[in-house]
Amino acid sequence: MEITFEQKYLWELYVTGKTSDKKHRFQPHIIAKYQQVVTILEAVSSPTDLLRYRGLRYEILKGDKNGLESVRVNDQYRIEFTTQQIASETILTVCNIIELSNHYK
Repeated sequence: MEITFEQKYLWELYVTGKTSDKKHRFQPHIIAKYQQVVTILEAVSSPTDLLRYRGLRYEILKGDKNGLESVRVNDQYRIEFTTQQIASETILTVCNIIELSNHYK
């Protein structure tokens, strides 16, 4: 699968492990896990192949995030992405890495 990044900081995190802006800072263990997950996304041939990786908890999002899919980086963060089929190739666009809020607060 081909991976693209919607925003520059997402690409920087994957390639260099840090960002040039101060707005998108993450702990080193989060960045390392993000890089591992994006590597897995590159290796699979379709999003349904992600179901084999139970720890990623692949899901198709609903409601106001309709059209997005996600996998977990850990219990606190997830990567949101879109996929589209162009000819015989699937292109996955990483849209965001977000911190999940605790609904029970």
